[in-house]
Amino acid sequence: MPYDFDLFVIGGGSGGVRCARMAASHGAKVAVAEEGPWGGTCVNVGCVPKKLMVMASEYSGAVQDSHGFGWNTLPGQHDWSALIEAKDAEISRLNGIYKRMMANCTTFEARARFIDPHTIEVAGQKVTAAHIVIAVGGRPIIPDFAGAEHVIVSDHVFHMQTLPQRITIAGSGFIAVEFAGIFAGLGRQVDLVYRADLPLRGFDEDLRTGLAEAMAAQGIRLHPGRTIRAVTAAKQVTLDNGATIESDLVFSALGRAPYTGDLGLDAAGVKTGGMGSIPVDETSATNQPHIYAIGDVTHRINLTPVAIAEGHALADRLFGPGPRHWHLNRVAAAVFSTPPIATVGLTEAEAAAMGPTDIYLEKFTPMRHTLSKRARKTTMKLVVDQATQKVVGVHMLGEDAPEIIQGLSIAINAGATKQDFDRTVGIHPTAAEEFVTMRTRARVSDATVRAAE
Repeated sequence: MPYDFDLFVIGGGSGGVRCARMAASHGAKVAVAEEGPWGGTCVNVGCVPKKLMVMASEYSGAVQDSHGFGWNTLPGQHDWSALIEAKDAEISRLNGIYKRMMANCTTFEARARFIDPHTIEVAGQKVTAAHIVIAVGGRPIIPDFAGAEHVIVSDHVFHMQTLPQRITIAGSGFIAVEFAGIFAGLGRQVDLVYRADLPLRGFDEDLRTGLAEAMAAQGIRLHPGRTIRAVTAAKQVTLDNGATIESDLVFSALGRAPYTGDLGLDAAGVKTGGMGSIPVDETSATNQPHIYAIGDVTHRINLTPVAIAEGHALADRLFGPGPRHWHLNRVAAAVFSTPPIATVGLTEAEAAAMGPTDIYLEKFTPMRHTLSKRARKTTMKLVVDQATQKVVGVHMLGEDAPEIIQGLSIAINAGATKQDFDRTVGIHPTAAEEFVTMRTRARVSDATVRAAE
């Protein structure tokens, strides 16, 4: 039977827009539905505005650093409302760019939902499509402790017109540690409450330890092994051990969950998994072979570039010359904490679980801070499979870590060995050169040996 569209994309974020745009470029008749601002989470309440806020928070430290280099720079007074105004202008510009990229597609500015496996209801009408892509992303998880109605989540932060002085953050993932650094850099008192013993569960242990030390040195008050029991209307926070924290703002950063609640997935026969996520195969197909899911809604690798890669590959597979292949098992990631973290490949624990692993590790004061005297440390680490000598993991905590690791991720995806790193001449004086000058093995990590001990 004929369909209204070859492809219907539900969600106008980074992944959905890339998929729709590439499919249209291959000649497909494409429609896209987006209920909110174009660009999705990353552009509007995620990566982009957050990075602008990180940059804003760094200037207080730059003023302090300048004194070690002979400047008599004086601290200024930060205007949060001016930052929000400037951020809004930039996001509005990006919204326009994303909308213009849909020029060759039919667009609907409304929530779409399934009526049956090939039919979508959107903006008061019903349309059909041969292929349908679900790219709706996620929404912040709302806490369930007493007084949760007095708490904000990450989407709210980007629209606040004032920034209170005392802020308590619940969580220790990307969002929590990034905003802890932002708020502290803007001169606020920050308490970070988290269940684990170290922040950033799932990251390499040396980086987690280094970040906890860096946050404490920045004046952030850490509460590891704790959870919030209750929050009052006056923003008094009670922890599970009975301790209290006096706050002006309580910010829950407990992660995001797939935004699938009212999509009509039952009507389409699409199965869901934990937290409402949509399981897919290696082609991004759901259990319904003509319905696909990409990006955070699958709850696999919740990173914007991964959603873009999945969308591009799917469009090429369906309508182009063939699938584009990406290294999705070795994806580099950055956390824009203070200082930032970047990583690619296996952690020490993951590599050691597979066999004997050589660990190379450097911790030092970066050059800028030898004069500024600000308490900043850099951690750099290579994880090397002992049998093949392939570098299977590269991890860094320190200034410019995301810029450095992006380049090294090419080497990891290309299968570079420790000897390849050793043969590379460094750029001096830089922090990055340490990655090619590590000669002394710090330790051998082997899960089997450790378990026996």
